[in-house]
Amino acid sequence: MGMRAVDERGHKYERLTTLELQLECLKRGVIVKGVDYLSLKELFELVSSRPLQEMYETYSTLFTSALGSSHNHQAWIGGYTHHIVESLNILRWLYSSSPRRLPFTLKDAMMVMFLHDIEKPFKAEFGPTWRTKEDRRNFRKNLIQQNEIALSRTQWNALEYVEGEHDYSNKERMMGEMAALCHCADILSARLWHNKGKEQNW
Repeated sequence: MGMRAVDERGHKYERLTTLELQLECLKRGVIVKGVDYLSLKELFELVSSRPLQEMYETYSTLFTSALGSSHNHQAWIGGYTHHIVESLNILRWLYSSSPRRLPFTLKDAMMVMFLHDIEKPFKAEFGPTWRTKEDRRNFRKNLIQQNEIALSRTQWNALEYVEGEHDYSNKERMMGEMAALCHCADILSARLWHNKGKEQNW
C-alpha cells in the first residue's frame, strides 16, 4: 500500500512506496497520511538506535519466545514481539493522523514504545523479586541504563506513565504529552486489538 504525504506548507508529495522515502519524510518533517504496517526490522531502521538494536539482538531468543502477557493481550509464544510491533505501528498511525502538530518527534516516541514492556521477557527469571510495580519499573530502568540507551526527560516520563497515571493527582499533571500518545497506542493494542499481531498487517 502506498502513502500520500503533506508537508507543513500543504505541498503534496508523490505516493510513497519505499522505506527510504519514509525516512526522508521524517528528516524533512513531512507528515505522512496513511501508514503501511512495518516489520520489526523496518521499525528499527526508522528509529536508528544502535544500542537499542544491540540489546534486542542480545536477547533475541528471549524476546521472540516471550508472551505479550499472561492472559489479557497477545498471550501466546512470540506475543511480546507482536505486541511491540503492533504498538509501534499504531503509534505511527496516531502520530501521522494527528490534526495538530505534536510537541515531540515520532522517532523519540517510537523509542519509548520499543522499551515500554522491556522487562516482561525477564519476568520468569526475575519476577519473583518484584514485589510491586515500582520494582518492575526499576528493573526496566536499570536494563535501559545498563545497555547505554540514552533517553530524554520527556521519554523517561513517557515510560513512567505509558500504562497510565499510577500516582494521579488533581494538583499536578503527571503524564506528559508523549506519554499520553504512547499510552493510547499501548491500550489500543492491549485492549482493542488484544488478539492481533500474528498477521503482521492491518
